[in-house]
Amino acid sequence: MGVELTAERRLLSEKEFEQVRRSHYPELESLERDETLTLARWLRGERDRARDIIASRRRGRRGKASGAGQQSADASERGLSAKKQVYARALKRVNGRLERFRAERRREIVQANLKDALKRKKEAEPQHPSPGRTPRKGMRPIPSGRRTVETDPREIGRVSQFVKDAQARRDS
Repeated sequence: MGVELTAERRLLSEKEFEQVRRSHYPELESLERDETLTLARWLRGERDRARDIIASRRRGRRGKASGAGQQSADASERGLSAKKQVYARALKRVNGRLERFRAERRREIVQANLKDALKRKKEAEPQHPSPGRTPRKGMRPIPSGRRTVETDPREIGRVSQFVKDAQARRDS
């Protein structure tokens, strides 16, 4: 849920509000990258400064720091905390815009790399390496050194029967 501009104006001084107002969207889109980066640095510094003041006050209340800054009341700390939140929200908007700048730059780099690669590919001489040895008409059989014996299929059955008969004669 957003905070109204009037609430931000009430929390901030005129100079601070002018910077935060630049972080809102109609005006943020018109800022250049360098201006946006400068605004982000300023917002980050102010947010960190407010955070450090709040932390030192809390530390002083707990008795862990010197007495400096202890005189402030809780109401002042709440106001400073709200101010810090305004800076944090403004910084979030500005960081989003910076991220869009970065994404655009990355897209440009990728497009340039792709165009360069395509150009190199088109300019390169086609590469057709020698295929080496090819089979031409097919594989050539390697003749075996073993001798081949052609056996008549009828002979196979005759030999088997001969062995059976010889075994039967021995058994009886």
